[in-house]
This record gives sequence, C-alpha cells and structure tokens, in this order.
Amino acid sequence: MKGRMQKISKDTWLQKDRAEPESYAGGQTYMWITENNLTDVTTLKDGLLEQILSPFNLNRAFKRVRSNKGKGGVDKMEVDALKAYLVENRDDLLASIRDGKYRPNPVRRVEIPKENGKKRLLGIPTVVDRVVQQAISQVLSPIYEQQFSPHSYGFRPGRNTHQALSKCRAYITDGYIYAVDMDLQQFFDTVNHSKLVEVLSRTIKDGRFISLIHKYLRAGVVTGNKFEQTKLGVPQGGPLSPLLGNIMLHELDKELQRRGHRFVRYADDCIILCKSKRSAERTLRNIIPYIEEKLFLKVNKEKTNVSYIRKTKFLGYSFYQYKGKGRLRVHPSSIQQMKQRLKELTSRSNGWGNARRKELLNQYVRGWVNYFKMADMRSLLKDIDKWCRRRLRMCIWKQWKRTRTKGRMLIKLGLNREQAWQYANTRKKYWRIANTDILRWTITNQRLSKAGYPSLLEYYTKVKHIH
Repeated sequence: MKGRMQKISKDTWLQKDRAEPESYAGGQTYMWITENNLTDVTTLKDGLLEQILSPFNLNRAFKRVRSNKGKGGVDKMEVDALKAYLVENRDDLLASIRDGKYRPNPVRRVEIPKENGKKRLLGIPTVVDRVVQQAISQVLSPIYEQQFSPHSYGFRPGRNTHQALSKCRAYITDGYIYAVDMDLQQFFDTVNHSKLVEVLSRTIKDGRFISLIHKYLRAGVVTGNKFEQTKLGVPQGGPLSPLLGNIMLHELDKELQRRGHRFVRYADDCIILCKSKRSAERTLRNIIPYIEEKLFLKVNKEKTNVSYIRKTKFLGYSFYQYKGKGRLRVHPSSIQQMKQRLKELTSRSNGWGNARRKELLNQYVRGWVNYFKMADMRSLLKDIDKWCRRRLRMCIWKQWKRTRTKGRMLIKLGLNREQAWQYANTRKKYWRIANTDILRWTITNQRLSKAGYPSLLEYYTKVKHIH
C-alpha cells in the first residue's frame, strides 16, 4: 500500500509553490484571499473547517464515495482500499488539513465522447481527495441552498430536469414563445479561479476553508504521465465541481432576476424566454457583456441563438403551443440518438444472445421513456416500435441460420408446411424479409412481447398513467 498512498504534507508531483492565478481579461485578482493571508481567521473555533472534519461528516462522505465506486486517480488507489488507508492515516490526514499543509493530488484526465463528436474533459480525483471534496460539499451545499435562485434546477437536492421543463412550459403558456438559448463555451474548463474565490468569500468567512477549495482548483491535471497546471476551470468528475459551478452561475441568476427575465437554468444550460423575437434579441445582446466582462466566462456565439420555441433544444426537449398552452415534445436530435442506440441494441451482428439483448433493451427503453415521459410522443413511439420490431425479426431470422431450422420454426409458429419450406429457401436479404407478411404473421407483436421484448409505446402509456 505504501507505494500508492496519498501523500499528505507534501505535493505529490514535486511542484514548487505556485503563484495565485492571474485574473481573466485584466480583471481584479482578489489577492486578499490566499493561503498566506488569512487575516487571523485561523483563530476561529468551530468554523466551517471543523464542520468538514467532524467524524459524522467525514463518515457520511466516506460512505457516499464508497457507494459511488468509480475508478482511482493518479495514485492508482481504488475505492476498495480506501477504508484501510483512512484507518491507518486518519490522524495525519486531518492534521495536515487543519495545519494548511494538505496538498491535493492532481486529477487524472479522462476524455469521453460528446453528442457532437467532440470530447468532454473529465478530471478524476484520487479516492482520498474525493472523500475530502465530498465532505466539503456536504457542508457547503446547505449554506448555498438558502441563496440559490428558484430558477436553478441542476445538481440541487429535490430538483430535477422535469421541474425545469415544467417551468418552461408554464412560461410558454403565459405567452413567452421566443427563446434565448445560451451556450457557455466549455464552462467547467474556463471558470476563473480568482472570480470564484471572490464569490465564495462573500459568504464564507473561514479563510482556511477558502484556502482548501483554492488548492483543489489549482491542483493540476495529469494526462498520461504529463502534469499540467490548472490556471482556469473546475474539473468535472469530482463531488465538488457541480456545486462550485452552481455557485459561479448563481451570479448570472441574480443578474437575470434583477433585469426581470423569465429564465430556467440547469447547470450550465440556460434558456431565457421572451414574448417577441425583438425582445429576445435585445436580451441576448445585453446579457453577453455581463457574462464575459463581469463573470469572465465565454459565450459560444455560434451555438447561442434566438429562435421560436419549436426550434429550441433544452435538456433534450423542444416546445410548442397547442390551444394556447405550452407543450413538450422530443427534439429531433434526441430522436436520432435514440434510434441510433436502438440500432446498436438490435444489431444482428453484435454476437449477443436473446437474453442479453432483452436485458439491455429493457434497461434502455425504461430509462429513455422515464426521462422523456413529459413529451407528447404517442405517434412517434408507435412508428419507432414498428421499426424496432422489424429489426428484432431480422435478428431472429438470422439466428435460425439453416434452411431446415427456418422451415421447422415457421411450421411451429403456425405456417403450413408448403409455405414454410418455400419461405425457408428464400434468397431475400435479412432487412427485406423482416418486413414481409409471413414473418409478421408468425413472429407477431404479441409473441415478441410475451418473449420479453419491450414496447416503447406500452411502457410510455403505463408511465403516463401512473404519472
């Protein structure tokens, strides 16, 4: 274990003490909050740092990290080894944090594909750092929950995407039918550290607490075996990043509320709804300077636009009005992604058996329908089901392989002997034969359902009825 232990009192990557990051675009550096300038806050007793390091809070954090599992960080320690490490090193770890000597390890850089073909950068902290971050989040979250805007729904307890979409629907019913669809360019990678520390310092007066968070912000990343400093950004992947993102964007929420806008924000996805296109264009024109000059964030001009609600995409949905009321539908790009995934799950050449295919199909259908259950999509799901069943018949026909097996199975499913053997010898391709009357009469919808293959429309009807 010694070879992969989290080092507590020293920087594990042998870095020299780094200077505070300079601010973005020549803004204020807020140097009055640093590790070396705590203005006597170290004399505070029972402060936030004590709350973080309380046995109850740390135990909760440990259990949360253990239940979330996940891969290890740069020190290669896995979650299974965490308990033994903490039992052995608990006192040294707590003392180093209290004394301000603790140095978080850099995060391990991981890239995951995005919908548009680009990569999303994640930073995986070590399991020890995940426990400390989780402990910080558990103390910080209740404090900021009292401040956060009711228009913010992402990564907050008791709030979810469906509530955000319901609020959008209510605004549309009230006549707000033009949307400013805001796209913050690589938000989590471009957060200005000095600005975030300044925002935190308005509420948090325990300088040791601010210092600890600042150390996590500038801990750096490791890509392969190469270390890189982090002068900007809050690496996604740790327990602390969603909360710090919300704290930063709460400044935007306050400004939008001050200007009287109808808006909904879910993490870094924000939509502002207006009654006219002209009003929406004016709103966009006026809010961009605040975001870029006051918050030091970047607006993606190519993806940020003004559009009628039918053309807007928000959390995978789009909107429309019916008889004056706001309604929800699935955005075309979400439909395309769903069809692509179903195509993968019903591929005739993926080597899966029927049991594996049914299991994965049921998992995906339940998850997808439960997320998009607020949309009006009966006719859509009817068509998708028809297409999906054709793909299943194609898979089954290929599984039968031999002519003799095909003939025997068709007879077993009710086809007369002459038709069965005639059809078993067909030279038609798989996709074409899957759409013939013969297979629809033998491999019926009812038989597919009885065999355990899911129907999106049936599950949607069930979920809507319960809802």
